[in-house]
Amino acid sequence: MRLLLDTHAFLWWCGDDPRLVPAAREAIRQSDADVWVSAASAWEIAIKAALGRLSLPGSVAEAAEASGFRQLPVSFAHAELVGELPPIHADPFDRLLIAQAQVEDLVLVTHDGMLLDYGIPILRT
Repeated sequence: MRLLLDTHAFLWWCGDDPRLVPAAREAIRQSDADVWVSAASAWEIAIKAALGRLSLPGSVAEAAEASGFRQLPVSFAHAELVGELPPIHADPFDRLLIAQAQVEDLVLVTHDGMLLDYGIPILRT
């Protein structure tokens, strides 16, 4: 399974947060899972950390690597698709993750039920 972690799913994984439901935790843990963390999530975490709204010991890159996750850069194709998405969700980070999931054929791991309206495969946290 090819997974893209929403920012909160990544943070919940890193913090062993019980809000990450067992089915999502097991899908991420599976040895054959191909798990990605977007550069958009690193950007969102950096902004929130600078505002004092969260903290992550070390860098996002270090945390992703320690978990065996792959980094997903933002491409022109990802950025351009954001502009074509219907205005269901206003959060620019979530919209970028949706575009990345579509372009890269990934299952988005998220708690955000609004994202279901985009018709992408979602694994609920």
